[in-house]
Amino acid sequence: MEPDQNNLASLFPSVAAQLRGAMSNLYLAASQLCPAAARELDPELDARAALLDQSYYQLLRLVTNLSAAARLADDGPFPLQDRDIVALVSELCSRTAALAPLRGIELRFLCAMEQHICALDPESLEQLLYHLLSNAFKFTPAGGTVTVELRSARKQLLLSVTDTGCGIPEDRLLTLFDRYLHGENRDPLPHGMGLGLPLCRRIAEGHGGMLMAESRPGKGTRFTLALPDRQVGGSVRDVPFDYSGGFNRTLLALADALPADAFLLRSQT
Repeated sequence: MEPDQNNLASLFPSVAAQLRGAMSNLYLAASQLCPAAARELDPELDARAALLDQSYYQLLRLVTNLSAAARLADDGPFPLQDRDIVALVSELCSRTAALAPLRGIELRFLCAMEQHICALDPESLEQLLYHLLSNAFKFTPAGGTVTVELRSARKQLLLSVTDTGCGIPEDRLLTLFDRYLHGENRDPLPHGMGLGLPLCRRIAEGHGGMLMAESRPGKGTRFTLALPDRQVGGSVRDVPFDYSGGFNRTLLALADALPADAFLLRSQT
């Protein structure tokens, strides 16, 4: 029997809530066993603790996706506010570019606009872009390039993430955005449950836009988010959605795509 999407989406946040409490206790215990002061004095301890931190961030990333999965059952618009999309994307790319050398790749940001105000949901748009960058990092070999481009065209804003990685077979493109419903199409571990891209598509639709993918095996992949180029007059969301839980958002978003060295104390200063 084909699983019901709405039932799955409503179940995931409940599972996430139960996991989050136990994970908080685990993180507190680990922090007490490996305090920062001791890690600074002992590189070997820091290396072991970095592996522990990475594993925690990977679990937190999964739990965050499970929490956000309730959005998959909702087809309504997102609450939007007028923000400078150039500044938002530029800042995120700057933070991510600093970590790209740990993967042996280069991150480029291309944008001819100095500023552009449009209606968006900052937290969810950031989440979408981080998901796309994480996927690009995972599948781009050392020496490759990930390019983020933001441009305006025909009353739309086009935000694309292009990599020089392995590409996606044509048959997998057909179910790329609903893989969590199709177990046979999920990525192998540690690449997750396949929730990321469905969430990205939902975020695009919540903005009144769409998310498209194009790829050729061996030639890389491009995801393009098309958003209406509009403003709403400064409507602000009442309660912000902090998907990071107070942790480093960049490390959280890229936890599956970065080596453990990214979690060493010296890499975070």
